[in-house]
Amino acid sequence: MAPRSFRIRLIDIREEIAGIRSLTANATAESFSTSWAMKRAIEHALLIVAEAAKHIPADLKETRPEVPWKKIHGLGNMLRHEYRRIDPDILWSVVTENLDDLDEAIEAMLSHEE
Repeated sequence: MAPRSFRIRLIDIREEIAGIRSLTANATAESFSTSWAMKRAIEHALLIVAEAAKHIPADLKETRPEVPWKKIHGLGNMLRHEYRRIDPDILWSVVTENLDDLDEAIEAMLSHEE
């Protein structure tokens, strides 16, 4: 299987963010924390975001210093290895407070690469 280009990884991140937004559009912190399916879907989407982010070249990441790349990678590690310790409130805050900035940065990276 051929390796995926970082551009495709950027698109993957945007698609996962769009999916998270769609899934949580009418959700509240309470409905999120009590929905096993929604939590698992969001965890999986964020895991894909973190994995895709690992494959973005460092020089490109440096153009977007406002994005907490190390925290994104750390979240991926938590989701992979410490999944039992994931607090739904933390996931909800990622969904409600961090995705917009990441999405804007990824959009700008894609525009820059065109």
